[in-house]
Amino acid sequence: MYNTLKITRPDDWHLHLRDGDMLKGILPETTRHFGRAIIMPNLVPPVITSNDAKRYRERILAACPHGTDFKPLMTLYLTDKTDPNDVALAFSDGLINAVKYYPAGATTNSDSGVTNIKNVMPVLEKMAEIGLTLCIHGEVTDPDIDIFDREAVFIDRVLNPLRISLPELKTTSEHITTKNGVDYVKSQSKNHAASITTHHLIINRNHLLVGGIKPHYYCLPVAKREEHRLAVRNAATSGDSRFFLGTDSAPHTDPNKESGCGCAGCFTATNTMSLLAHVFDEDDALENLEKFTSLNGPKHYGLKPNNGTIVLEKSDEPVQFPEKIHTNDGPVTVFNPGQEIFWKVKKT
Repeated sequence: MYNTLKITRPDDWHLHLRDGDMLKGILPETTRHFGRAIIMPNLVPPVITSNDAKRYRERILAACPHGTDFKPLMTLYLTDKTDPNDVALAFSDGLINAVKYYPAGATTNSDSGVTNIKNVMPVLEKMAEIGLTLCIHGEVTDPDIDIFDREAVFIDRVLNPLRISLPELKTTSEHITTKNGVDYVKSQSKNHAASITTHHLIINRNHLLVGGIKPHYYCLPVAKREEHRLAVRNAATSGDSRFFLGTDSAPHTDPNKESGCGCAGCFTATNTMSLLAHVFDEDDALENLEKFTSLNGPKHYGLKPNNGTIVLEKSDEPVQFPEKIHTNDGPVTVFNPGQEIFWKVKKT
């Protein structure tokens, strides 16, 4: 039984930081525990070109708390008009670590996304040639497909045909939420892995809908049935190197979450490491926490693990997390797991 756990400093392989006052307000919640993070490019306007990524990285670094050594890993937003040569140059210059594929209309600020995978094949072929990873929001957006089935349908219609036609391309299925997603990753022998969020390990669709709609549990991909949550949780805690942490921590102000058409996203940056220690402890898998948070992701992206460490400690009393993070844009509610948590980050 563990009461104290020392692990390599973790990384977040899927993070939303937004921009402006929101960026300044919520960035410290990530830099406190994480060494690096893959930064999502779905700003308004999106981060499409290498110049966009350079300027966004500069704004992130300027907003970092004094003394932090946090490193943002930048991505480009893939569109039907993305220039393969600009992508290749950004990668060769060390500016970007991935390109992000959003099906048009799939999630927050994805209207500029890909309308048909065939339109971006020249970019994907160039990425396969140079070894650049494609991060995939894996859902179809067809209105005739039920929202709870869109991940499974995407695998059949888009992802599997893409990997058959271009097996050299390194791909990441981001924030998988289904047994279908888990099984697909396990079926692939190389070049494919998946990130898993904190909140999808904890909530299913009942938590979102039973007893009234819980806007701060609403995210995309939406939480699924319990059987899918358990499959994803088993993958995360297994130690399998093809699964790693990508929080998809996504801040929205409370008025935007709690409106008549609330935004999708759970904000978990503040308490992710405590919640993960709780999950892995419950599943008798604490020995695999470091693999999930700190080792598997760097391996997939061709990077070395961080040099530093963090220490997690199990307390006798429940840990108290802030209910909200207050930014100059407005308050952002921190994800509430709905249960007592006894693990905390003692020091970094």
